[in-house]
Amino acid sequence: MKATPSAIPDVQLIEPRVFGDHRGFFFESFNARAFAEATGCEEAFVQDNHSRSGRGVLRGLHYQIEQAQGKLVRAVVGEIFDVAVDIRRNSPTFGRWVGASLSAGNKHQLWVPAGFAHGFIVVSETAEVLYKTTDYYAPEHERSIIWNDPAIGIEWPAGIEPVLSAKDEAGVPLAEADCF
Repeated sequence: MKATPSAIPDVQLIEPRVFGDHRGFFFESFNARAFAEATGCEEAFVQDNHSRSGRGVLRGLHYQIEQAQGKLVRAVVGEIFDVAVDIRRNSPTFGRWVGASLSAGNKHQLWVPAGFAHGFIVVSETAEVLYKTTDYYAPEHERSIIWNDPAIGIEWPAGIEPVLSAKDEAGVPLAEADCF
């Protein structure tokens, strides 16, 4: 496993070691020891989530203000553009974002630690996304930052009309958000 820090070093792109031949492929999608060695993160994961979405579905930007969750995200079908926004007020990268293409083809994962808002948009016809979390889902602590806040300036993939839930349409700008 290879972990590469992004422009916000706490967010890391994880590239598993894939063994492939004429039969297909095999790789360890998660190994706690290898993950800790590669990333320096020794947090335990307590929950696995799985979503399926069609092209243009944009989920996010979500976080929990209490019971904050670190997330290890990967696409097992299709492709997404995955985004993390630093919402730690005392961080030198507060308000900045990083993004990565995660797909069934590249098998990459994104480690998004607690203290970040997270979201993605589906760029393929459909996508299935799996993600591990370091704390349990707590709807009473869930918050949402609006996906297109100009103060953040996320460069979402061009030519894709976002499909949003009512909750995500009601997201607030970063300037009004509860932050860490």
